[in-house]
Amino acid sequence: MRIAIVGGKGTLGGHVTAELARRGHDVRVLSRSGEYHVDLSTGDGLADALQDCDAVVDASNASSPKRAQAVLVEGSGRLLAAEAVAGVAHHVCISIVGCDQVPVGYYKVKVGQERVVEQGSTPWSIIQATQFHELAASALAAAARFLVLPVPGMKLQTVAAAEVAGAVADVTEGAPARGRIRVAGPQIMTAAEVARTWRAVTGRRALLMPVPVPGRLGRALRSGGLTVSRPDICGNISFADWLASQPQDGAAGSAGPGAKAQG
Repeated sequence: MRIAIVGGKGTLGGHVTAELARRGHDVRVLSRSGEYHVDLSTGDGLADALQDCDAVVDASNASSPKRAQAVLVEGSGRLLAAEAVAGVAHHVCISIVGCDQVPVGYYKVKVGQERVVEQGSTPWSIIQATQFHELAASALAAAARFLVLPVPGMKLQTVAAAEVAGAVADVTEGAPARGRIRVAGPQIMTAAEVARTWRAVTGRRALLMPVPVPGRLGRALRSGGLTVSRPDICGNISFADWLASQPQDGAAGSAGPGAKAQG
């Protein structure tokens, strides 16, 4: 298959690119810099980049809520329109578990992106992933520079980006699901448990500082809005095991569902 990966240089996109290439597919990396230059906010480069492609994986991201709307929602419309012209047979959208449950601006954008995909003419699959191990490690490492780890009252179910990439590759190779496939980590943990695990494995010293999250957001996070008890695909690598396999600086990546602000 010839597969275009939008955002193929990101944390997840890089893993997806490597996995699909390992399986023998002809992979095109679409990004704002590189051989296949595209800009979802304008549509520039899409027609040429999608020529003769069988499937598209959209792992794009954006650095601000305003840009997220232009790239993920409006950009998805442009991407799907270009796919229809090119005859793409399968659109795979990467989204976030709980984006419709947790009232955060970026998550609302992801819900909007999913709706655009559902309404498009290209047969589709939406993969919702929980937060990446990479995101949790990066956030904790950044906070630990100040010797404090802010810990909101919330539940997490982090997953290795490489395991999500394997699921993305499987879905992309198959028939369009026209539905959502939820991918999650093997453990549901509180943010405090995640922070203690990071501290124990990395050997870093930092004080855990509880941070209250009020209102609807706090209730959604405490009730496990970003987790799923029965995922369609469950990763096998725990946060502790993943951390132990990384260079012991505690920071092994910065992007993922939610980093966007998966995923």
